[in-house]
Amino acid sequence: PGDSPFVRACRRQAGPHTPVWFMRQAGRSLPEYREIRANVGMLESCRRPDLVTEITLQPVRRHGVDAAILFSDIVVPVAAAGVDLDIVPGTGPVVAEPVRAAADVERIRPIGRDDVPYVDEAVRMLVAELGDTPLIGFAGAPFTLASYLVEGGPSRTHAKTKALMYGDPQLWHALCGRLAEITLAFLRVQVAAGVSAVQLFDSWAGALSEADYRRYVLPHSTAVLAGLADPDPWHGFCLVI
Repeated sequence: PGDSPFVRACRRQAGPHTPVWFMRQAGRSLPEYREIRANVGMLESCRRPDLVTEITLQPVRRHGVDAAILFSDIVVPVAAAGVDLDIVPGTGPVVAEPVRAAADVERIRPIGRDDVPYVDEAVRMLVAELGDTPLIGFAGAPFTLASYLVEGGPSRTHAKTKALMYGDPQLWHALCGRLAEITLAFLRVQVAAGVSAVQLFDSWAGALSEADYRRYVLPHSTAVLAGLADPDPWHGFCLVI
């Protein structure tokens, strides 16, 4: 995979063509995806290496894409950290007890490989199946994860998130710091298992001004990326930001 068009493009090296990434799970449009996901919840799907492998491979088989992206969800590591949540069809992640106080942050425990063994297994299965096709891993950035945990689910205004951010900066940074540690650990599991690149998704960062992003968010995303920045242990792994 290290010499594939996708990885070469990530490294700003010349290649036979320029890969184009459509920022959606390609599988959702496929009948074979809808069939295999019938009556299987999203979180359960993400925790079954056989399903993760099959779903990840489906668009590769059908479309011959330059890279595969791991089938997962950004809240998988948060659930592994002990947060009571579910991914509700038609709604998205719903958190049973939203974060309101320091005690809520303390209940979010650190994670390691043993907390997400299904991710490690799925990545290793996929790397073996994909051969020269690179596999992209990913995780949610601290701000986007924090927004779900504070709002209790998806939000158009992020009003509760901003109220916590402005009203109790100490608690906000404690929450994002904890989420940064979890995100970094989750990405390290994927990298160690063999993904060729990872992306950090900050889906809701556009809800903030540049000044607020730099003050309240950037330090935590930087901590995640800095934890992956040393290339020596990763044997050709590259970041996609």
